[in-house]
Amino acid sequence: MSARSVMPAATLSSALAVLGVVALALAGCTATTVPMADDLSPTPSASQGASASEPEVETGLPEGYVDVGHGTYVPADETAGCESPAYIHIGGMSAEVTGEIVDQGARDFASGTVGLDDEGAIVSYTVAPGDVPTVIGDRLCIYNGIMLATLNHTRDIHPDQVLRLDPDPTIAWVPYYNPNEAGEGFQQIPYQEAIEGMGRAADAGDVDTMRGIWNDSLKVMFTNPAVIDQIQKALDSGDLTVLGQMFS
Repeated sequence: MSARSVMPAATLSSALAVLGVVALALAGCTATTVPMADDLSPTPSASQGASASEPEVETGLPEGYVDVGHGTYVPADETAGCESPAYIHIGGMSAEVTGEIVDQGARDFASGTVGLDDEGAIVSYTVAPGDVPTVIGDRLCIYNGIMLATLNHTRDIHPDQVLRLDPDPTIAWVPYYNPNEAGEGFQQIPYQEAIEGMGRAADAGDVDTMRGIWNDSLKVMFTNPAVIDQIQKALDSGDLTVLGQMFS
């Protein structure tokens, strides 16, 4: 062995000492058991105390929001003055208004008159010149007042129009913009014109005109047999309560 390959005794001792320290450190690390996530338990907060055992109740309601039904939440700070704001729900062949409609008084762009049922609940609103759906909604505590026109099967509201505010969720509501099953390239304008014609006839109590519009133009725009049958039965019965909800 050459002189350069011989390690001095002092150096060898130092190296062995270092290896011993490393071995002890590794032994200390392997002796500590890290708990898995499933083994961890929540630590009680100071306010709960160490003996607290009842879990916190999860309401599912986002902080600062109000539940308006159908799993819909709206910001509470946008419903000032309305403890339980109304909300227009439209989906498929149905329409419903949840919450409480409250008249907070006439104002610019919402100066029309409300209609009441026998129990004093607001069920309609007669549009005044210059009225705007969103402002009507603010007046009546309807969070999404912009949907008032669609709810009433029209693109724009107009003076003296009576807006229905109490659709019955158990009665079918025919979509205004297009049938649910409409495919790409559907002719929306002719469809809407036919729907509006059906609404005017329903308001006038003219079932014969409704049947004529249905048979001459509207029926062929639907492809779902169940929907066609539902509308046909309502027309055959001549029930204006049902037909009014469907189209007016």
